[in-house]
Amino acid sequence: MLDRRNFLIRAGAAGSVTVLPFQLHAAAHGGDSFSSAAGDFTVHPISHASFVMNTPVGTIYVDPVGDPSMYEGHADADLILVTHEHGDHFNADTLGALMGDSTALITNPAVHGKLTGDMQSRAIAVANGDSHDWMGLSIDAIPAYNITPERANFHPQGRDNGYVLDFGGFRVYVSGDTEDIPEMRALEGIDLAFVCMNLPFTMSAEAAASAVAEFKPRYVYPYHYRGRDNGTQDPQEFADMVGAASEVKFGGWYG
Repeated sequence: MLDRRNFLIRAGAAGSVTVLPFQLHAAAHGGDSFSSAAGDFTVHPISHASFVMNTPVGTIYVDPVGDPSMYEGHADADLILVTHEHGDHFNADTLGALMGDSTALITNPAVHGKLTGDMQSRAIAVANGDSHDWMGLSIDAIPAYNITPERANFHPQGRDNGYVLDFGGFRVYVSGDTEDIPEMRALEGIDLAFVCMNLPFTMSAEAAASAVAEFKPRYVYPYHYRGRDNGTQDPQEFADMVGAASEVKFGGWYG
């Protein structure tokens, strides 16, 4: 039987599904630390689109999927953010295993509709353009979508979220799955960004680097960069193209 935890699963047109093999694992990367007036932050890449971030207001898990053992050794989640419904970003069983009694869960409305029972009653749906305050942390839902017509079925406009988290002036952007959209280029004052790049599902390294050069985060992680066929993007090439616009950080997303 196919263990879906070990595969990248993408919904396609007319209900088709593309299954892309890659091994989910707990990355060996020890984490990067960032200091700010708001306090200290540590980023722990887990795999592909999943990471844990220790922050002054608590421990935040972003798009946690895979075996819960991948998260052992990290502080329990105070807040979990889910960007959208694809299997490399959302898994209800993983969420159920990682959520404690006091864990907050924020998702886009489509994922919220897929939750059941107690998990749905505890989750908060935040749509594109809306905001939510959690423990004094301002969370803005940023659109995430495809603009290339033949890719629009992967991430249609209006459904999926990116997020901007504002920790008292230290601003973190999580792209989710998106192409090089105007809403990303229009971001201001971003200190730390996580920017996806893989084809055909999101965008090329060139497009991601061009967007980053415009909104100029202080630090940027290329992540979510394994794609289909020849669609895997090279994070070093991305860094070379970004140049001095931002400091590029490399996490151990794939070991």
